[in-house]
Amino acid sequence: MTLQPSPAPSDAGGAAPPAPRPLPLWASVLLGLAAGGGLLLAFPPYGLWWLAPVSVALLAAATHRRRLRGGFGVGMLAGLVLFVPLLDWTHIAAGWLPWMLLSFAQAAYLGLLGLASAWLSPLADRARALWPLLTGLLWVTQEALRDRAPFGGFPWGRLAFSQGDAPALRLAVLGGAPLVTFAAAAAGGALIALAWRTWRPRTWLPATGFALTAAVIIIGPAFVPTAHPAQQTRTVAIVQGNVPRLGLDFNAQRAAVLLNHVRATEALAEQVRQGSRPKPELVIWPENSSDIDPLRNQDAAQQIAAAANAIGVPILVGAVLRGDVPGEIRNAGILWMPVTGPDLDQVYVKRHPVPFAEYMPLRPIARYVSDKVDLVQNMVAGDHPGVVRTPAVTLGDVICFEVAYDDVVRDTVTGGAQILAVQTNNATFNEAEARQQLAMVQLRAVEHGREALMVSTVGVSAFAAADGTVHGATGFNVDAVVLHDMRVGGPRTLATRLGHWPEIAAVALTVLALAAAAPLRRRRRSGTAATEGTTEER
Repeated sequence: MTLQPSPAPSDAGGAAPPAPRPLPLWASVLLGLAAGGGLLLAFPPYGLWWLAPVSVALLAAATHRRRLRGGFGVGMLAGLVLFVPLLDWTHIAAGWLPWMLLSFAQAAYLGLLGLASAWLSPLADRARALWPLLTGLLWVTQEALRDRAPFGGFPWGRLAFSQGDAPALRLAVLGGAPLVTFAAAAAGGALIALAWRTWRPRTWLPATGFALTAAVIIIGPAFVPTAHPAQQTRTVAIVQGNVPRLGLDFNAQRAAVLLNHVRATEALAEQVRQGSRPKPELVIWPENSSDIDPLRNQDAAQQIAAAANAIGVPILVGAVLRGDVPGEIRNAGILWMPVTGPDLDQVYVKRHPVPFAEYMPLRPIARYVSDKVDLVQNMVAGDHPGVVRTPAVTLGDVICFEVAYDDVVRDTVTGGAQILAVQTNNATFNEAEARQQLAMVQLRAVEHGREALMVSTVGVSAFAAADGTVHGATGFNVDAVVLHDMRVGGPRTLATRLGHWPEIAAVALTVLALAAAAPLRRRRRSGTAATEGTTEER
């Protein structure tokens, strides 16, 4: 489809020209639907990453020159097509109403993106070369807002997380997830600038420029060097004990999950004694591998101690700790030493519990929506980064959804983490959610130049190198034990040193662009009014 704009604005005679017409509404709706569908397919488990810039271009075309409410509506439509199926795993644990509320809330941010894109239309028309820059800035700013509000934000579905197998992933070493998002969106901006024109001989030169810009942004990052961790290695084992599905009540289920991880570790110890597998220097269990508080329950403590003594090395145990206040819990990673037991100086408590799932904000109001809100306990947030020091290596412990938050992961690296460990529990979700989470782990490994791992109760568990390459990925709903020699430490990347500054710069430039478009919009409105007045006189 070749997009045919109206002639470029002219200042001849000092009067502002009438506003160029947008695409027909039906065309904008179709492009919005296609944009949402393309974005969905860019994410795991589909992994068609190249559809991300194409979809960005389609959404930009759909919202360009529309009225502000039209831009919002088209963006919202694209957001619903993306987020409703992308987040369908939430209904497995929470039901359809929270799933829909979350999906609509996330889609509203794409609605705001569409509104902002419509607002910037006069600026994009005036300086077509700015289109890649403006598109990239808008996407970074939209994600910066969505990652933080409301209730601490929900970064799932960031454009950067669709680029796990794309050359753009390597840009994370320079500017983290915001730069990867910017590149994917800017490539889409170059594509729409290429398509939104009337094809004439004199337009071939700028068209070639936009085509080259898109190609460089999409392919060029393949030549960006990633970080090189230190040569020193540590052998790390991840234990995916799996979760029994049928015939157990809640308490028996929790006991069975713990027993699965104990037995898998003891089986590994036996293989080590027989010489069929190397001895690890550290074993890592997933989040909720012990839903029974081992600091209060003697049976759970004895089982974990037996596993640690059998393997003869520390185990990082994902445990739920009960508080002194009824209903309060903590989601923690505990370093369990052989012989001596839990090292209470090396405990990480999850800093970013998930609202409405791990704690209930606005509980009195939420009761009007669902009578099940009181089933959600109050998970107390931790107060320090997940830096866990073991005899073998210093871990950057990150629990489950925390891997999506830039600052939670970065704080562990600036605190001394030599490798990143993501403990997660995907038992109440599905394989698509697990693979989307693994893509985030890949990005974090590249971003901080630290080899990383993800260990899940049911899968997918895997290791990720500092260039994003995945090693030893397990299946889903299976038990598995994987060992890998991880390179530890290394210099901090530029992305780690810069922190939030690239994102802050993008947001500031977006605000300037939105302000710069205001006088152009006023001139366009006045030109439209003058044209309509002339027509009435005639």
